[in-house]
Amino acid sequence: QVQLAESGGGLVQAGGSLRLSCAASGRTFSTYDMGWFRQAPGKERDFVAAIRWNSANTYYTDSVKGRFTISRDNAKNTVYLQMNSLKPEDTAVYYCAAGRMVFTPADDSRYDYWGQGTQVTVSS
Repeated sequence: QVQLAESGGGLVQAGGSLRLSCAASGRTFSTYDMGWFRQAPGKERDFVAAIRWNSANTYYTDSVKGRFTISRDNAKNTVYLQMNSLKPEDTAVYYCAAGRMVFTPADDSRYDYWGQGTQVTVSS
């Protein structure tokens, strides 16, 4: 069992930056692939970024490439999402998720555990 808790969301102006954190409970965090998803009002939940358990590979949706960076610190049981050059269309609730052997990182059905989400609002 893994429990996830996101933090770091907030209100920021367009062009600004935020760093989201997702803290995980349990001693098996380092064996999980991790993902970030987001859901805007009235829309489906979308893939944002993912990182393999050993940080060997990272994945991004096209709209955030070059602006967002996913990373993890297994010693701290934490995964991060550094978001730069934020745009109003990045406004959403951001969720982190954990799964094992997630070979299709954009597929949310591959993740077993989810956090409660953190709100990110980007004003124009």
